[in-house]
Amino acid sequence: MNKRVRCTAAFAAAVMAASLLGGCGQNGVTAPENVEKYTADGELIKPEKITVMADGTVFTKRNGRDAFEARWEELTGIDIEFIQPDHSAYYDVVGQTFASGVKNWPDVILLSSTYYSGYAEEGALWDLTETYENSDLKKSGRLTGEDVIDGMRIGGRLYGLPVNRGGGCITYVKKKWLDNCNLEVPTNYDEYMNMLKAFTEGDPDGNGVNGDTYALSAAGFMGEESPYTNYLPEFYQESYPSFTKDENGMWYDGFMEQDFKDSLLRVRDAYVNGYVDKETLTNGTSDVRNKFYEDRCGVFTYWSGTWAENLRSNLAKNGLDDELVPLPPIKELGNYIERTPAVWCITNSCKYPEAVYKYFIESMMDGGDMQTLWTYGVEGVHWSVQAETVCGNTYEEGQFHGLESMDKPGTQYTKGHMDPILSIVEWENDPGIDFVAPAAKNSQEIFEEHCKQSLMVPSTTEMATYNGDLTTLKRSIVADVVVQGMPVEEAYQRFEKEHGVKWSNMIVDSLNRLAETESSR
Repeated sequence: MNKRVRCTAAFAAAVMAASLLGGCGQNGVTAPENVEKYTADGELIKPEKITVMADGTVFTKRNGRDAFEARWEELTGIDIEFIQPDHSAYYDVVGQTFASGVKNWPDVILLSSTYYSGYAEEGALWDLTETYENSDLKKSGRLTGEDVIDGMRIGGRLYGLPVNRGGGCITYVKKKWLDNCNLEVPTNYDEYMNMLKAFTEGDPDGNGVNGDTYALSAAGFMGEESPYTNYLPEFYQESYPSFTKDENGMWYDGFMEQDFKDSLLRVRDAYVNGYVDKETLTNGTSDVRNKFYEDRCGVFTYWSGTWAENLRSNLAKNGLDDELVPLPPIKELGNYIERTPAVWCITNSCKYPEAVYKYFIESMMDGGDMQTLWTYGVEGVHWSVQAETVCGNTYEEGQFHGLESMDKPGTQYTKGHMDPILSIVEWENDPGIDFVAPAAKNSQEIFEEHCKQSLMVPSTTEMATYNGDLTTLKRSIVADVVVQGMPVEEAYQRFEKEHGVKWSNMIVDSLNRLAETESSR
């Protein structure tokens, strides 16, 4: 069954902001007309400047953005202007920008999937379908992520393009804890629970004391970005907390299904037995990471790829055994979920959308200097091939390595906006491929072998109006069952009493109406 990423409460705000666009429906805002777009030789005219709104996944001022801009301008001959709000407030500023009037919109903007679908439906984003289909990138044969691109289509149309796979979360287990408890890597739920029991009641950390650890911690029982940041996948298995489609293509709310109710009992059982951190309900991700680094727990579901190396290196810094086992999904789980990636979108106020596509979006995946820039940053600022010692690591002349981070002293840069192991294009001459840590490669390979991609939930008025409150209520119901011990049926009676069923049905109906409309076009 296909899984779909849920819309968060923040999405409601985004769509509400988009609704203030002032008549910007599907046919409301269009790129300026009567603009000469080609030279006499048939080449696209380069814009003098491109304005870009991006979050903290692009190099910030503190992390050498000035050098990044200078190098980008050197490669393109185009002035680039970044609008880069604080990462935590990014989508607040995005909403304000779209609501403030077309004249204030950037040429190109980075959007997560939920915001992308909302603004696309509102007519704020340029339709790049034909441009992409006829592009050098499409014709190159280098694309390995066409499935990812196709997953971003709305009614068959593309309003943005990803440059990375979305990635997702995988479960890590400390190898030393397995060894200390004489356990093999679990392959099914019973073996997984046996491991949790041993990690909680035994002496997995080897300090001579039984029962002073717990098996795992998580940042909430139902994460902000479910399902792909589901920190308890072995308990939820194939149940789903939000809107998805059945085998007939009809939308429904997985939260209402019996398999989700059953999953809550599994989580509660583990919580009552002390296998799950008692502070899970209030934990942030940094809290969980720190507990993992301090050897207070031995199981952690977190991002595959680069984070595997980050987890390992932080354990080593604390003098702990740093070998981690990235688990293939247990039998009952089936697959991990790959998130829908962020996409680069051209707004419908852009004067030269075709040129912005070519010189900004498509160029990121050129397999050459520009891709190096977006992946690793600027030589001498973010990376180097000189003989030197960086953060205690010594490199020979010609050996690619990251320099010390300006934002996080004591650590090295490993990637920029683009992730070398999540690229959706083949890159034959990746200069830093040998710099990618084996732990990162290994975890990502296991994840990609055992994952399925989430799809977008389209935006509707009902989704924007009710899903924020609905999601808050769902999380409260989960806490009632898991933490408070409320019987499941009683909790769901509360869910109905507080309008959850009504809101859910309204959203489901709106999604199916939209699907019917799109299919009839």
